[in-house]
Amino acid sequence: MCGIGGIFAYDERAASVRREELEAINTAMFSRGPDAGSTWISNDARVGLANRRLAIIDLSAEGTQPMFDTSGELVIAFNGEIYNYAELRASLTRRGATFHSHTDTEVLLQLYRHDGERMLGRMRGMYAFAIWDSREQRLFVARDPYGIKPLYFADDGKTFRFASQVKALLADGGVSKTRDVAGAAGFFLTGSVPEPFTMYESIRAVEAGTAFHVDARGRGAARKHYSISSIYAAADEQRHLAHLAEPETLLCEHVRESVRYHLVADVPVGVFLSAGIDSAAVASIARHEVSSPLQTFTLTFDVFRGTEIDEAPLAEAFAASIGARHTTRVVTAEEFRADLPRIFAAMDQPTIDGVNTFFVSKIAHEAGVKVALSGLGGDELFGSYPSFSSIPKIVRAASAGARMPRLSERALRLATAAHLINPKAAAIPRYGATYGGAYLVKRGLHMPWELADILGADAAEEGLRRLAPFTLFSEPLQPDPGTPFARIATLESSLYMRNQLLRDTDWASMAHSVEVRTPLVDAMLLRQIAPLLLVHGSQTKQAFGAILPEWLRNRPKRGFVVPLKDWANLPPDGTGTRMRSWAKVVYDSY
Repeated sequence: MCGIGGIFAYDERAASVRREELEAINTAMFSRGPDAGSTWISNDARVGLANRRLAIIDLSAEGTQPMFDTSGELVIAFNGEIYNYAELRASLTRRGATFHSHTDTEVLLQLYRHDGERMLGRMRGMYAFAIWDSREQRLFVARDPYGIKPLYFADDGKTFRFASQVKALLADGGVSKTRDVAGAAGFFLTGSVPEPFTMYESIRAVEAGTAFHVDARGRGAARKHYSISSIYAAADEQRHLAHLAEPETLLCEHVRESVRYHLVADVPVGVFLSAGIDSAAVASIARHEVSSPLQTFTLTFDVFRGTEIDEAPLAEAFAASIGARHTTRVVTAEEFRADLPRIFAAMDQPTIDGVNTFFVSKIAHEAGVKVALSGLGGDELFGSYPSFSSIPKIVRAASAGARMPRLSERALRLATAAHLINPKAAAIPRYGATYGGAYLVKRGLHMPWELADILGADAAEEGLRRLAPFTLFSEPLQPDPGTPFARIATLESSLYMRNQLLRDTDWASMAHSVEVRTPLVDAMLLRQIAPLLLVHGSQTKQAFGAILPEWLRNRPKRGFVVPLKDWANLPPDGTGTRMRSWAKVVYDSY
């Protein structure tokens, strides 16, 4: 796990790469890799790469980046982990590849040398990287299928810059800080900034599951190398395979394999443990795969102690049952307020989430743990969210009422502001007839017509025009995943999980130099169990939970709650959660 950055002055009119700017980008990402930091600039000063290292695999100096291959023709800046690197290395060695280290980083270099862009189909892991190919005089940029690892770029038509953090690209002043109203509109619609937008007009995200080249002609078109909807569409033809074994046997076999891969490291690996099925099952599997007692970490809050939403007692009981070395940390209002400036500084893009991950990562760091597994992704994979049942109902209701008259945007604004109507109820006939529109209704923080009162009428209109939210929310469903379950699973994974949960996990954990791994967010795992999911839908969760004790798996599902309304003194916002008020606090701090 690292922070990466780079500059490529691809146009002959562009100024040469300045070491000061490259160093500024790298320094801004110090917490992502406190173990080492290095930069490299080509002899002609047209390209430079930077890296901050958090040493996880091959802890020796041979793992330092930017890293060259043995020929000196390829150099890489890489953030992430390739879990099947040992098998790939063995295969490459048989094909004549030579290595100077035992890192997964060098495996990427040799994969690129031997397979070019086809390498992306052979890798199991989380990654964002750039490889400078001196033979072709071009940069190859790629990001993992789910977008677990972030990567952003700025391209002014002469110079291409990239980094693991938006704020790192702004560190030296070489990139414009003009705010993007589309990013702001996206934030207030959903509580996070949807890819590929950021809060700045000049900066975009490298989209998940895509790759592209940059050469003297500039940035080429991005090519998609992985599609969640395509996996589900293909699985529809393999449904018969799901009937060949018991769901519990088939599912646990593949999840166990994923957990085993995600434990690959040269440092101890812990687990973030709640009282939920997903993290508990990951911990239960992991404890059989490690030679020493598993370290587990649970977060709770002083205001919840002794209440039914305090998950710590159940988590502690489960940790004891599997023989884990467990730590429960109680966070107080005083600690939250003291850390709030650091939280906002680490928050690379505005979001209404991530505070819980910030504190549980802080606990792991205090315990000296660099790597932790998380149960993130289980709800999206197994259909645990209420959206899996509510969105089809919204689509049916909106379709049935399609001929009913709809209020104008102005009338909706006035009625909503006067609290005469519930914004989401009013949005159903307007937007809910498609899965993308129904998803916005279900997951939306605000409805589109409400943005004028937040951003101003002109900014809201321009932001929504450029954001094109209904196109943005329908694109993940191409090709059609085929079933209601698959459509919602695709939307949840491509939107909420990618833009909020994974991104928040990255910035909040990296603030403490902790790498979080997500065995349930794994491209290979989805390929393996997609037919099973299409047959059993949300009932798949029962098979997954069967490896846990009955007293844990039968408890009612609860979301993890952070007492923001008490700690941040948030005013009521009419939603019952005060998340709208928190969004305004976050936005004003950015």
